[in-house]
Amino acid sequence: MSDTSYEFSINPSGEGNIIKVIGVGGGGSNAVNHMYKQGIQGVDFYVCNTDKQALECSPVNNKMQIGSKLTEGLGAGANPDVGKNAAIESKEEIRKMLEDGTKMVFITAGMGGGTGTGAAPVIAEVAKDLGILTVAIVTRPFGFEGKPKSRRADQGIEDLKEQCDTVLVILNDKLREVYGKSTMKEAFSQADNVLSRGSKSIAEIITVAGNINVDFEDVRTVMKDSGAAVMGSATTEGENRARRAAEGAITSPLLNNTNIYGAKYILLSIVVGDEDDFQMDELEEITEYVQEQAGEDAEIIFGQANDDSLGKSINVTIIATGFDEDEQKDSKKVFDLESNKLKMKVKNSKEDFFDKQDEEEDDLEMLLKKKAQQDKIVFELEGNYEIVHEETEEEKKKRLEAQYQARRERLEKLKSVGEMSNDELKNKQETPAYMRKGVQLNILPHSSESNVSRFRLDEKNEILGDNKFLHDNVD
Repeated sequence: MSDTSYEFSINPSGEGNIIKVIGVGGGGSNAVNHMYKQGIQGVDFYVCNTDKQALECSPVNNKMQIGSKLTEGLGAGANPDVGKNAAIESKEEIRKMLEDGTKMVFITAGMGGGTGTGAAPVIAEVAKDLGILTVAIVTRPFGFEGKPKSRRADQGIEDLKEQCDTVLVILNDKLREVYGKSTMKEAFSQADNVLSRGSKSIAEIITVAGNINVDFEDVRTVMKDSGAAVMGSATTEGENRARRAAEGAITSPLLNNTNIYGAKYILLSIVVGDEDDFQMDELEEITEYVQEQAGEDAEIIFGQANDDSLGKSINVTIIATGFDEDEQKDSKKVFDLESNKLKMKVKNSKEDFFDKQDEEEDDLEMLLKKKAQQDKIVFELEGNYEIVHEETEEEKKKRLEAQYQARRERLEKLKSVGEMSNDELKNKQETPAYMRKGVQLNILPHSSESNVSRFRLDEKNEILGDNKFLHDNVD
């Protein structure tokens, strides 16, 4: 093994960009290596790891080996505590790396391992103390990687949320829904692609000059102290490309939550290949659709730029932040099985959580036993039971397509109104709708021509005088 030290190797020019992308651990470093090869304009790349050998293999120039005394360059051994202590050991080096004019930092990591899970929150904490806008883009492991790794990942994500302005979580299992069957190498490569896409979309909306520019303060407004965020991206071409790209970005299955309704801010990036081919109608269609999906109170900050590599395609990327905190926080729901009432049990602090953890585990075991007994359902043969039909994916798809088609028809109908000639419009205004549609109305007699008799019969069937209930005086 080479004796080269990577404890603190930075750009020798000393002039860093205001945006840094830091890959932490094996998964995060792989993602940054991928971004580095793709090229994101206006950012500095760093890889940060306890594994010295992995650092040597990285093409990125800026490398930092953390916890060299603790791990001796051998990695964290899938133990987040080792990764955390390694970052604490190198805290001053991390601070020096971030002090050279950095205004925004992206932290990418694969959650569930040792270095990424343990060290990423420590790096985020240093950035937070320096007043740097901090965005974490992390992956949650595949299901086949095991439940212990998933549990470690979930804890790491919670630790990141406490230190970062914005946290984007990408579910690796969703990649299988999108890309279907693939090799192990292809699956992890797709995860790197998504991490790269998220960082690239946010960074280049600031650093790349476009027809409609977004500056750093705009991005700060969207992402400062926003907590959990939603990101989606899609690239399409051909007919209705703008609408399909916007829909694809919002319904992207790659992320944990794809519902943008209720977001306070929307950061919208629109990139086209041929700027001469991009129509104002397409821009309007995208922004109106996103506004409709997010709600009228959402503030949309968007930028539009060109990328020749897209050709005739259009790319739409959406970052939604500022959701209601009450909806973002996870509260434990405890059912009182005796009275069938719902009680809320709120976790106030870490100390309370760990002090009561053993007690809650015992309660959980008892609740599960009671629930198992209640879940036993007995049906009588002569009873009439309603059959509940759960909507399948195919039925849901057909229903959504029908709704979409209905909206398109309504829009076409509204457009046709604006295309009417003056004579047609005058005819519509002066001629009642029932006459234009050829509806025949029944002619009713005037009230003065009433057929009600002015005479009445008494109890003995004798004819009396004028009906006292009818008179000619107006009430």
